[in-house]
Amino acid sequence: MPPRLLKLFESLNLSGNRAIETLTNPKHVAALESVIADNQLTTKTIDPKASALIISASTSKDASNKPSRDYIVSRIVDGSLTSSDQVNAAYKFLANVTGEPDKPAFDKECGVALQVTISAVLTCSNVFSCQKGIVVTPEQCRKAVDDHIASHRSELDPVEGWPKLGSILAGVKATPEMRWASAVDVKNAVDAALLATYGPKKAPPPKEKKKPTAAADAKKDAAPTGPSTQMPCSRKASSPTSTNPVRTPDQARTQGAASCCHQGKAIAVNFGFARYHKGLCYLRYDDTNPEAEEEKYFTSILETVRWLGFEPFKVTYSSDYFQQLYELAVELIKRGKAYVDHSTPEEIKEQRGGPERGPRKPSRFRDRPIQESLQDFEDMKNGKYAPGKVTLRMKQDIENGNPQMWDLIAYRVLEASHHRTGKDWCIYPTYDFTHCLVDSFENISHSLCTTEFILSRESYEWLCDALEVYKPRQSEYGRLALQGTVMSKRKILKLVKEGYIEDWDDPRMFTLIALRRRGVPPGAILSFVSALGVTTAKTTMQISRFDQAVRQYLETSTPRLMMVLNPLKVTIENLPEDHFQELEKPLHPKAPEMGTNKIPFTRTVYIDSSDFRTEDSKDYFRLAPGKTVGLLQVPYPITCKSFKTNDKGEPIEVIAPTATPAPPNPRPLHFGRPCAEENFLDHVNPDSLEIVKGAMVEVGFWDVAKRSVEQARIEAAERTKKADADAAKARSETETAETQGAGAGAPERTAEQLVGKELVRFQGMRTAYFALDRLSGDLGLFGDQKQGGKIVLNRIVSLKEDAKKDDKKMRPQRRARRRQVNEALL
Repeated sequence: MPPRLLKLFESLNLSGNRAIETLTNPKHVAALESVIADNQLTTKTIDPKASALIISASTSKDASNKPSRDYIVSRIVDGSLTSSDQVNAAYKFLANVTGEPDKPAFDKECGVALQVTISAVLTCSNVFSCQKGIVVTPEQCRKAVDDHIASHRSELDPVEGWPKLGSILAGVKATPEMRWASAVDVKNAVDAALLATYGPKKAPPPKEKKKPTAAADAKKDAAPTGPSTQMPCSRKASSPTSTNPVRTPDQARTQGAASCCHQGKAIAVNFGFARYHKGLCYLRYDDTNPEAEEEKYFTSILETVRWLGFEPFKVTYSSDYFQQLYELAVELIKRGKAYVDHSTPEEIKEQRGGPERGPRKPSRFRDRPIQESLQDFEDMKNGKYAPGKVTLRMKQDIENGNPQMWDLIAYRVLEASHHRTGKDWCIYPTYDFTHCLVDSFENISHSLCTTEFILSRESYEWLCDALEVYKPRQSEYGRLALQGTVMSKRKILKLVKEGYIEDWDDPRMFTLIALRRRGVPPGAILSFVSALGVTTAKTTMQISRFDQAVRQYLETSTPRLMMVLNPLKVTIENLPEDHFQELEKPLHPKAPEMGTNKIPFTRTVYIDSSDFRTEDSKDYFRLAPGKTVGLLQVPYPITCKSFKTNDKGEPIEVIAPTATPAPPNPRPLHFGRPCAEENFLDHVNPDSLEIVKGAMVEVGFWDVAKRSVEQARIEAAERTKKADADAAKARSETETAETQGAGAGAPERTAEQLVGKELVRFQGMRTAYFALDRLSGDLGLFGDQKQGGKIVLNRIVSLKEDAKKDDKKMRPQRRARRRQVNEALL
């Protein structure tokens, strides 16, 4: 969290997770900043209860009236308003006030100083001296209760025992003089009155025990069960005894690449749920908006799903069902459940309450004759109306409290050419109309989505019921977000268009294709998502948590190679010029199954420049004049005899003869990572996002790369062959008339989709984890030219959370740990 906002929010007792959750809503952040600044809240001490009221009042839909908002906040701060009911009453009162409000009238209407408990009354000799204003005394509470019971005696007497308290309490509190009386005091008065009128309260007679009924089969209830009635538009669903009772859709938008959090979790949930229940999962492209779609993303999305380890049993498009959707729209009009509306977009917004969420009103076209709507809808289809002039709206419930029931748009006119149907259609269904009906066509059993679609569930079910088609079950789960990342497709598109990033797969981004290019293993992403679980709560995680999950996954699955980012030449002067020795080292010290590789040891080697100093000190344990250190995997330590510098005084070469390994030579204090001069890979890439000039990696890189690619090709071919066979079998068992031919022309699964340069991963020892970038040149790995081309590496993640080291202030425990490692190596 930015320190400035942290300090501001602390004035309202906002910290920790609550503050983080608030930051995810920019509107709330702006509102709270304004309130804190305008009312100088940072200079005041506010108790938690008042802070909660201020936050509620500041983020209310009525808070757009700034004078009213600030006046209410000031009255909360001085202790006048102490409940959310009072705040709501205050906004209602001030809505009709211009200028300075009348304080006595405001206090009376909002119940200021009217809340007096019985205990407060009994301990105060003069009731009116307790608080200013009119006080509701215990006697007044009892009188109001007695009056209410007397006036409703005919309704209360027939009840055996005590009447229900709820209706009596509501009736008493509904009177103006008792509106702000303490609920506890009123209840005590009601209890006393009922005791005096009806005697002691008797326990209700025991209820007859119902015979237990057999529990329904959850899987059977969840599976498609066929049409509700034999209507012409009904769609017959698959039998609940089908071999695949669970079917889920993974609905992909084609306006950009999938993000790590939202779409990554969605893919894992949709495909994972189907896999767990041995069911099927569609990959469905939502291509109902031809103005915003790009065809390049269709193949990218399929590759991403397969890269994550999932196989859709069928790839379909919403456009596969344009004709069926049109026919159902006509049927909806015939049933009086839809109408063609000529209102402008501004008028429709106003009918739905406008920005202020005010009173709603029906469209003047809502009750037009059915034949008129049918004719106008046909004219829409035939291109007689321009975009924005006319829409088809569902006739739902404008008085419903759910905005998703306020006559949603079902069809609109668009002139853009569709990537599959071309100019065949000039009207296109909306997501709200398409989603549930295509789920019904495809016999979906569980339609899983995030919690922002909770309100849409009612309209989802309404449309299926209105057309009497099979109704799938929608369930929701919480979104996943990473702090400090850009996840919005609109914002990422802006970054691409304005040149801030290269493309959607820029390694700095957190889209799935960007993470793939960076080298993040798909298993690490699934492990991260699975560890968080699936609940209805929104999950916001720090990037460091994601990095740690990736780091833990790579730790046990990635070979280790010696690498130096800033090489410094070391000449071992007592070795001959043509000295060449092959040293064998394990690719992973804790995973012998990874095997070994050979590295050359020559007269000239390179160490990282951070491993050498021109002046020695007591707390420095690396190479320095007169100091002896070891070279990893090399049997002989070296001692710095002299060094050469450039014009700037920077060391460019170290002269260091080897020492014999036998005593009395001192034990080396540090082991560097040498890279031989011959066959090293120069990691200079002026076109990369992060350029490290002159970096080197051991020649064992070639063996690791070839092995990774060969193994991946074998696994990809086997997996693709099996997926094709499984999908063909599933389609033959589940194909229906509605889904026949759906997905024609969809991208095909191929083995090449699973094999890319990014799967060449390794740990640069003491540096970071790296992966080969797609911009690397001809390396002889993918059917291109011989090895030796330009190597471009992406850093996947650092070796640990805090990679920065300060040799001057090295902690004692770090020194002790390093000595233990050195002793083990010796």
